[in-house]
Amino acid sequence: MSTTRRAFMVGMSASALFLMTGAPRALARSMTIAGVRYGMLHDEAACIGCTACVDACREVNQVPEGVTRLQILRSGPQGEYPDQTYQFFRKSCQHCDNAPCVHVCPTGASHIRAEDGIVDINPDLCVGCRYCLAACPYQVRFINPVSGVADKCDFCRQTNLANGKQPACVEACPTRALVFGNLDDPQSPIARRLAQENSYRDKELLGTSPKLYRIRKIEETKS
Repeated sequence: MSTTRRAFMVGMSASALFLMTGAPRALARSMTIAGVRYGMLHDEAACIGCTACVDACREVNQVPEGVTRLQILRSGPQGEYPDQTYQFFRKSCQHCDNAPCVHVCPTGASHIRAEDGIVDINPDLCVGCRYCLAACPYQVRFINPVSGVADKCDFCRQTNLANGKQPACVEACPTRALVFGNLDDPQSPIARRLAQENSYRDKELLGTSPKLYRIRKIEETKS
């Protein structure tokens, strides 16, 4: 028996509300990753805010105008002229090991890929209900205006990664502020950096276990 999207949305509203209000208990569950566990490191000290990564992401993944999978947020300036500096913050999917968007999805469209840990969306299952948009504490999901389904960064899984390349943002970065690789391989470049340098993760206290790590920019103080 077939059903319309509107009918499905109405029928699922009560259960979706239960899922979202019950999120703290649901987040106690962890996901199982059987293969590699891809993650990314953003070196905020090396980032110059050029947004070459944003442009590359849009071009490679054919992201429609008006929406974006990646933003570089600028804060500042800090210091006094002419020694003023800015800080740059990457806003994109965190590819959480314990992803709220996955827990609230009523159709299973949002899921964590067991083979690489990428938080992904099956467009054939997505009904555009926006529950995952509401559940994401990082506010990085959107409804694709062309396909009508949820969209976000997927580490270029269907484009560069599928062709044996690094994600488009990593390849485009002129200062090598982005490092991508297998977090579970101690010999990978990202694992080595994380072992050698102090890093942090955004909103880590929420228990989402994000796989996007950051190196904070430390401002020098004049004596």
